[in-house]
Amino acid sequence: MNTFQKFAAVVNTGVGVIARIPVLDKIIGKTIATITYTGRKSGKTFSIPVAYKRSGDEVIIGVAMADKKTWWRNFSGDGAPISIELDGVERAGHGVSRRNDQGQVSVKVTLTPLV
Repeated sequence: MNTFQKFAAVVNTGVGVIARIPVLDKIIGKTIATITYTGRKSGKTFSIPVAYKRSGDEVIIGVAMADKKTWWRNFSGDGAPISIELDGVERAGHGVSRRNDQGQVSVKVTLTPLV
């Protein structure tokens, strides 16, 4: 783990704690959510906070400084299963990452419909 990844782990832990504080969760929860996914190579389960934008059953997660991060690569190609906590409810979905012409990376999550 490089220095950036160590720093990001500390920040992610702090953001995750703040996002669960009862009053703040209603404010922060509109733009920050926790995603959970399984690493393609390691098979380990990871949970990290991310900024997102939602439109119906689609969620877009922008990946800032993508070249310094690796998590989004788990969703390249055909993508992979992902879950995201929205409004206190864990939602399953399928995430696919893409890099646009300007080099910006995002992960598009298509949520599984609620039954």
